[in-house]
Amino acid sequence: MDKMSKLEELIQQYCPDGVEYKTISELCIPLKKGTLKQTELIEDGEYPVINSGRGVYGFYHSFNNEGNALTLAARGEYAGFINYFDSRFWAGGLCYPYRAKNENEILTKFIYYWLKSKENIIMHSLVAEGSIPALNKSDIDKFEVPLPALPVQREIVRILDEFSLLSAELAAELAARKQQYKYYLNSLLDINQLNSTKIMYVGDLFEIKNGLNKEKTAFGKGTPIVNFTDVFNNRYLTEDMLKGRVTLSKSEIERYKVYKGDVFFTRTSETKEEVGMSSTIIEDIPNCTFSGFVLRAHPLTNLLLPKFCAYYFSTDQVRNNIVRYASFTTRATTSGPKLSRIPVPIIPIHEQQQIVDILDRFDMMTNDISIGIPAEIKARQKQYEYYRDKLLSFMRADK
Repeated sequence: MDKMSKLEELIQQYCPDGVEYKTISELCIPLKKGTLKQTELIEDGEYPVINSGRGVYGFYHSFNNEGNALTLAARGEYAGFINYFDSRFWAGGLCYPYRAKNENEILTKFIYYWLKSKENIIMHSLVAEGSIPALNKSDIDKFEVPLPALPVQREIVRILDEFSLLSAELAAELAARKQQYKYYLNSLLDINQLNSTKIMYVGDLFEIKNGLNKEKTAFGKGTPIVNFTDVFNNRYLTEDMLKGRVTLSKSEIERYKVYKGDVFFTRTSETKEEVGMSSTIIEDIPNCTFSGFVLRAHPLTNLLLPKFCAYYFSTDQVRNNIVRYASFTTRATTSGPKLSRIPVPIIPIHEQQQIVDILDRFDMMTNDISIGIPAEIKARQKQYEYYRDKLLSFMRADK
């Protein structure tokens, strides 16, 4: 019997005429939250702290929630991101934690899988845009979830758990490859090991400038724009990677024009460890501009290859310097003067190219979705999403 046939039998047996839908507020109870400052986090703490990011914010010696709970990120670049935890954790002030009111009516993990299947809708329709994206609890509380019979829920959870386990195994293998890649990245670009005849500083090599700020109505069409998420998620950028568009005057385009070789840094983050993430433009992009949520470092010399910058500014050595100089109040921030203090080794162009060629090969092995483990993960994800969408497609019962 394939994955679908048993489920189809259960659906035919328990809900042939469709299922009832109820809201999150009807099905779930909100769980405890507690604000923790970054300085309160404990490196070897026993319990993960979940806040508004995609992963763990840190660790703490105590917990405020048992397992079998889901969370939705409330604010920031990942507002609307959904997680599930099967063991104790600390829910921070910037997430919404929930659990099913009655597991004999609906499984918390079934609700999680349902919401996860609608994550894009939540992130793009319910999250309010602004200087900091935000998800209102009242909007999530009104979000509807199907309520099939428990045997149907259990079978769906079992199948999706099986897919998740297989994906986790592949992800672990890829993570090991990425650690190897990171080792070579840091070794090849160690400023103390490079045969550099000269050390210069970002302030000597680049002109740093803040990006533009426009009203919301200006976004959605027009010329390409480098946004926060573009820089945060990519070591380097090409034209086809930029999805954001903005309508600007000719003078605005000229003032904020992007050039090949420009290096961008994110200005703020929830944590110090993620502030000042960098990305480099490696090709000419006509009429491209950049957002006020990033800083642009425009090269003043031809001493550095764009791809060399892309790799060098992502090394642990540089990242540690950025974190060291960053300030932190409610959010971590960096600035042009802080970034100007970062040292840069000046080595011959042909040596830079040799390093780039080696790291490009590692990058392809760990990130190219057309080959190796990344390709297998992509295929597995497509299969998972196919089954998830079929499994979670429920006809609404007539009222």
